Amino acid sequence: MPYVLLEDDPARAGGVLLRHASDDGLVDPATEAVAARDLPAAVARLEVDHPRWVWDDTARRYPPLLRAGVRVERCHDLRLCHTILRHSAYSATSDLARAPRGPWDHRRPDEPPPAEPDLLDELTLLDDPGAPVAPPPTDDAPLDVPGELTRQLAAVTGATEPGRLRLLLAAESTGGLIAQEMRHDGMPWDVAAHDAILTGLLGARPRTGGRPARLEALTEQIRTALVQPTLNPDSQPDLLRGLRLAGFDVSSTSKWEIREIDHPVRDALLEYKTLSRLLSANGWAWMDTWIHDGRFRPEYVPGGVVSGRWATNGGGALQLPAAIRGAVRADPGWRLVVADAAQLEPRVLAAMSRDAAMAAAGRQADLYQGVVDAGIVATRSDAKYAMLGAIYGATTGASAALMPQLTRAYPQAVALVEAAARAGERGEVVTTWLGRSSPAPDAAWQDELRAASGEGAAADDVRMVRRRARDWGRFTRNFVVQGTAAEWALCWMAALRRRLRDVEGRPHLVFFLHDEVMVHSPADVADQVADVVRDAAVEAGRLLFGATPVEFALNVSVVESYDRAK
Repeated sequence: MPYVLLEDDPARAGGVLLRHASDDGLVDPATEAVAARDLPAAVARLEVDHPRWVWDDTARRYPPLLRAGVRVERCHDLRLCHTILRHSAYSATSDLARAPRGPWDHRRPDEPPPAEPDLLDELTLLDDPGAPVAPPPTDDAPLDVPGELTRQLAAVTGATEPGRLRLLLAAESTGGLIAQEMRHDGMPWDVAAHDAILTGLLGARPRTGGRPARLEALTEQIRTALVQPTLNPDSQPDLLRGLRLAGFDVSSTSKWEIREIDHPVRDALLEYKTLSRLLSANGWAWMDTWIHDGRFRPEYVPGGVVSGRWATNGGGALQLPAAIRGAVRADPGWRLVVADAAQLEPRVLAAMSRDAAMAAAGRQADLYQGVVDAGIVATRSDAKYAMLGAIYGATTGASAALMPQLTRAYPQAVALVEAAARAGERGEVVTTWLGRSSPAPDAAWQDELRAASGEGAAADDVRMVRRRARDWGRFTRNFVVQGTAAEWALCWMAALRRRLRDVEGRPHLVFFLHDEVMVHSPADVADQVADVVRDAAVEAGRLLFGATPVEFALNVSVVESYDRAK
């Protein structure tokens, strides 16, 4: 039973139709109509044959099943997969990719839009519960699940790299299942510990609003230092005006500019900003909103960033500060198995480029130290700056100065990211290892690039366009590495999820952060789970890159609270 399709029943509100399909997408015309209340039992009955469930949206279909105690092994999320196939260079000639926009290109009403690239650094993350969403389709007709599956399978079959795309679609769909399972199970959270952390840093929780005691004291210090008794440090315009009135030549109130101020107000302002951010992002109001029954349950958004990285729709799960990690505590008799992939992106670059010298450096647990030991640079800090400069496209400072050494030592790795950068500068699309392609610059950008390349273009216009082109090149340079690292992480989680099913006591994933996972495990099998996490990382490397010499090293900790992880 390769596929079981699940789609809305137009004859019954809340009901669904179930039908079977073969590996080549041939759909059985026979349907089974199931009422909403009977769906969990029907899914459990069919799940014994290990089908791949095909549905429009895991975020819509899976939560009711989880609440009923039913979990599925595999699925094919048509929305997630459509987005990949719609834009992948591997499937660019398919009917799906060339068709006009349709209902599968629309987001569901409660889904945030994908994050846009921040060309000055790396891809930004979306974590704004108030972000605008696109309007839902106006057509009330049910989505054509069988037709969309047929189009997607045809797109994969005709792709230039069908094997890679199949793996990406399977991993992306499994990621959708994991996201809902983690939200359902929740991350264990100790409210009393969280309150104690906040009280220790900020003072007691104010009873009637206002600032906590520590922030109030810092406010007075700032006002006194600047001789401005009514200044409001929470108001950026007020604070900026106050700093300028005090004689400081600043253009913003960012930490980077404040650090340059040689005045006693500097330390008070920096502490205020840090504690104020903690209060607003993870303070008592956040705790009241997001922690229930001892669990933190954010809404993860798989593929929420254009590179394939995840985002969250509120809650800030991908930005938990170190200050509050002591509140993440295992249940009595349980442990947290926390693992992060050491220097994941450089290792991915080594595997993608087949650069044997860089792979050799990565055989150590610390790849940066391996670069030093190979005599490429003098210090570990130099190695880190040079490697991150290659991936992110540094053009100034220590990273840029070290690039010649890195280029001589690792020519294949540097050539790969340089080629991606040049493609971006020309306005071309680049693609990750498994097949997720970058967005192309818009038509106006392309027109400006052509105009600046022609005769008679104004010098200022040429400089501006070239700067934008270089910015886009830095984006595409990072895209191929960061996107492939996201694919490795998806395969890691998928392999881990499958392997955890064989461990007694139901250890389960509760947290994922780009290159880090957390498993909540019964204490007596926690060491076994740690081994499973390591084995899953080896499997992920093999799935993507075959018999690669690159080792994907992990830092694994078995702890009672998150702050104790290495």
